[in-house]
Amino acid sequence: MTALLRLAWRNVWRHRRRTVLLVLVVAYAAFATIFYWGLIDGFAESVLTAQARFVGAPVLIMTAAYRDDPDPEHALPDLAFVSTLQREPRVRGVALRLEFPALIRSAYTAESVLTRGIDPGQEAAVSAVPAHVVEGRMLRAPGELVLGRGVAARIDVRLGERAVIDTAGQAGPQAAGLILVGLVETGVPQVDDRATLVHLDDAKRLTGARTATALALDVARGGEDAAASAVQPLLPPGVRAYGPSDMLGAIRQDIEANRISSIPISFLFALVAAAAVTSTATVSVIERTREFGMIAAVGLAPARLARVVMLESVITTLIGWAVGLAAGYGMLAVLTRVNVLGTVFGSYARSFAALPLTEEIYMAVHPAYALYASMTVGLAAVLAVLIPARRVRRLQPTQAMRIE
Repeated sequence: MTALLRLAWRNVWRHRRRTVLLVLVVAYAAFATIFYWGLIDGFAESVLTAQARFVGAPVLIMTAAYRDDPDPEHALPDLAFVSTLQREPRVRGVALRLEFPALIRSAYTAESVLTRGIDPGQEAAVSAVPAHVVEGRMLRAPGELVLGRGVAARIDVRLGERAVIDTAGQAGPQAAGLILVGLVETGVPQVDDRATLVHLDDAKRLTGARTATALALDVARGGEDAAASAVQPLLPPGVRAYGPSDMLGAIRQDIEANRISSIPISFLFALVAAAAVTSTATVSVIERTREFGMIAAVGLAPARLARVVMLESVITTLIGWAVGLAAGYGMLAVLTRVNVLGTVFGSYARSFAALPLTEEIYMAVHPAYALYASMTVGLAAVLAVLIPARRVRRLQPTQAMRIE
């Protein structure tokens, strides 16, 4: 076997052009598999990131009753546990929120909105929205209002003008006239078309709530769901921590369904890649029929010659697999930092207002992609080994040497 391996190694580099061609085909199969799954997972993670950083929060803590019925009367019972959460190593920031349904009125029209009361000093630690105020400024004090650009356009209110927030508080109907001080534009339809931010003190006065409907936590990107599970034991009874996956609801199911539907496509691609590798290896064997006939004529049995061909296919496949892995993960390493795909998918997201997605879309990188690529290349290697080797095993030296 050692002698056959040495012979196969020499043959691999003696036929450089055929070797390079086969290596490129295998490398492309591995590269495309890694790129494909990096794109699928990167898109899903970008949706989760947008949900966490723009629409909701990395982790939201609220009562189970409020999750089922978002009414301020189901607000957090007390905030004594907040200091414990702030000492949790995973928690990097904490912000109180008080959300309530309301009617926002300008001098011209009115629209129903979900209003979010925030603490301006805390919100920037858990949300990317304050950094996307494109006109005016963020909230600083009670009596002020920040709107998504779409909301402001629909009710026709401008910076410095007054809008009225009407809601049904615990003490009866309540209203407050607030001055618009800032407009938000994030590229996320749910924020730009719906965001209505008021000071936490104004929200408490309008609703009559003493605490907050939710506590938003900032945690490391990619660890939101794990952090939600980690802080759950620190919470009082009836209060739960939710990661972005929990808050996505039907959208999460769509993402999972899309990923599952991608598996048959990936398998089909693996078959196509395997066919390409097999055909390349088979053509290589056909072109070398005369050569194989001469080798068999000088004493190397067709069965042993078939093993040489198998070893050649294995060697070139392994080289191509390694090249494909290096190229695939290298590309993903770049696209996890450079926003190349954002423009295309950002335009796609704007066509579906229910999809939380910004124009910053990055690829994902996971070690499992190497396994997916190995399965594709492994299938290609099996076919590339068996079919050409079977042809060589049936070789008749006298007939092979007559082939030009």
